[in-house]
Amino acid sequence: MLRGAQRDGGTEPSHGAFVLTRAPAHTAPAVEARRPFDPSRIRGPRQPAGPTLPGLPLSVTQVNELVRGALAAHVPGSLAVAGEIGDFARAGSGHLYFTLKDARSELRCVMWRSSAATLKWTPQSGLEVIARGGLEVYVPRGSYQLVVRALEPRGVGALELAFRQLREKLAAEGLLDPARKRPIPRFPERVALVTSPRGAAIRDILRTFQRRWPALDVLVSPVRVQGEGAAGEVAAAISLLNEHADALGGIDVIIVARGGGSLEDLWAFNEEAVARAVAGSRIPIVSGVGHEVDVTICDLVADLRAATPTAAAELVTPNRPELAFVLAREVRRAERALAHNMALARGTFGALMAREPLARPMSRVREQSQRLDELVQRAAQALRQQVAAALRRLSAAESGLWRFRSGARFAQAARAVDDGLARAGRVLSTRLLTAERELAELRACFERRGPAVLLARHGSRLEQVRGRLAAALRLRIEHGRRLIDARLQAAQACDPRRVLQRGYSLTRDARTRRIIRSIAEIHGGQRLVTQVGDGEFRSTADDPRQPGLFD
Repeated sequence: MLRGAQRDGGTEPSHGAFVLTRAPAHTAPAVEARRPFDPSRIRGPRQPAGPTLPGLPLSVTQVNELVRGALAAHVPGSLAVAGEIGDFARAGSGHLYFTLKDARSELRCVMWRSSAATLKWTPQSGLEVIARGGLEVYVPRGSYQLVVRALEPRGVGALELAFRQLREKLAAEGLLDPARKRPIPRFPERVALVTSPRGAAIRDILRTFQRRWPALDVLVSPVRVQGEGAAGEVAAAISLLNEHADALGGIDVIIVARGGGSLEDLWAFNEEAVARAVAGSRIPIVSGVGHEVDVTICDLVADLRAATPTAAAELVTPNRPELAFVLAREVRRAERALAHNMALARGTFGALMAREPLARPMSRVREQSQRLDELVQRAAQALRQQVAAALRRLSAAESGLWRFRSGARFAQAARAVDDGLARAGRVLSTRLLTAERELAELRACFERRGPAVLLARHGSRLEQVRGRLAAALRLRIEHGRRLIDARLQAAQACDPRRVLQRGYSLTRDARTRRIIRSIAEIHGGQRLVTQVGDGEFRSTADDPRQPGLFD
């Protein structure tokens, strides 16, 4: 490298630089071509007079100083050296010590802490790199080394390598595991934005919120999204929102957003501090950084990655028209299900009423009464038969008595007849009492388990089921009405006509219907239309830059 200051048609040498001498101007013809480069014409700076007397020895330090001066005089101050890193070590002071190797030799290198702090990637043994710096002699050891001021990987960019290294590190810790990602609430009430307050991303997100879910509360945590210190601000904002979420009334989702840009512009979202803050957040985080082709570490660690900031807003919020359609569909489905259940209940009730005990409850009563009559008739017939048999036996006994003339035999027969009549009377009385008891038991059983009791029991149960169905229907309809009223109130709160009814007005140009937002848009004689809460009126504007005649 040639360094020097132009002075009086020549080059005045500076310290540690090569000097290229020129012939005087009057000795070279005006049309002569430039002379070829001749290394013999390069003269180095004069060295200070040293102890060069014959036989006078030099100290080791003097020799090393001579070598350092020769290097400073004859070797360029800045070199770019390509090689493979070997014997890499990071000292406690922050300095980096390593060697650069190729197939034939090695070169010792050192990188001071101030230069190492600018590296966004981590040097490792075995990496092919390009080191830029200058050669210096380390006098105490008599060795020379390359003082590296800049280091970049060979074949891949420094930022890309840093991205790969950090991704591998976080993946080894499990921070990129899909199993640890949390679901996003379907109906969030409050969303926090970590983004720049002056970027296009926040405008796109707010417009999307207004279009899809106007009732959403939005908290904005303003940060820088590129440049030195931007990553620290993003990480601090995420931690601050997590710390004060309860005091802020609860936060459902945090959106970290930034518009598109180059890898250098988006590098704040590839820093480890941002990745740690996103992974440690107890609030679900949606990352909407850059465009669809841009992928950052923040995207990989976040619970949900969106292609753009607008896509992040759409993923977080439900679509109000779609939700209204789904709600109406669910209401119709509930009405159809309720009507179907009522029809099933009516069918079940009809089937129960069509059964024999409920359809004709008195048929069982008549059947039992008929059976009772048959039993009574059979008992009476048996009794009559027994009485007839007894009378026949009595007649036979009387006829036998007439044949006996003896009084003793007659008295004995009479007593036998009396005893037989008494036994027959007792037997008949016992059977009558037994029949009466069985008849009473049958009547009591009929009263306890008769169709009237079953009908009353099933009727009360049916009334309970009918009451529960009606109450459930009323509750379902009332819940749907309250939900619809709440959504309508939220939607009506965003209606600009409500704002006009509170005393505000909206002024437009009568010809173009464009809204007037600044006094600079008004000129004298302009026709205006002013809209208030209950209508609109027209007017003519005076020139705001000209005072009135009577002001």
